[in-house]
Amino acid sequence: MTEAKHDSRLHLVDHPCLLDRLTTLRAVETSPPTFRRQVQFIAQFLAYEALADTSLGHRVVETPLQLSKQPYLPETAPTLIAILRAGMAMVDGALQVSPDSPVGMVGVQRNEETLQPEPYYLRLPESLDARLCLVCDPMLATGGSLCHALEILKAQGAKRLRVLCLLAAPEGVERVLAAHRDITIWTVALDERLNARGYIIPGLGDAGDRIYGMA
Repeated sequence: MTEAKHDSRLHLVDHPCLLDRLTTLRAVETSPPTFRRQVQFIAQFLAYEALADTSLGHRVVETPLQLSKQPYLPETAPTLIAILRAGMAMVDGALQVSPDSPVGMVGVQRNEETLQPEPYYLRLPESLDARLCLVCDPMLATGGSLCHALEILKAQGAKRLRVLCLLAAPEGVERVLAAHRDITIWTVALDERLNARGYIIPGLGDAGDRIYGMA
């Protein structure tokens, strides 16, 4: 855990308000509507942090009092990529920060027997190479599915990739950062470990099942 936590490419966004919302997500009694709202809230702030180094331009605007030179965002809006299915709830939150962003979807699921990733869907906007891509994947557990999704995105032309996740396991972080040296990760918490089934401990269960009321 120490090695993963101290890698400069891992950004822990451990704001007290986000940790409080994450505790709500962990609680087994949290209802699906509340769960979805908290996921969207956290994703919104992760997107803020991941875009904090965006370069600003300046333009002249007319206020009610005078002309004034003010900052604005000149860059093309980032592409938001949802790792299906749970990533869609995070995209809904990130769109609050960047409403002009195009949205892509990568379907990669983990085989619960082998713990290996299995792709099943791909729908991406054009010109991935021209935009920063924020990849939304709530749970970074073994890292297998995320690594596979990142390989797919790079094969489709993506050159600048950042990952947003609610929480992560040290094993998954180390695997992703070892396989993709150019990737950075933003998350609220780095949990203890994975169990024998590849689930994050203490974790919050299956995010997709809880978002969509299947838990």
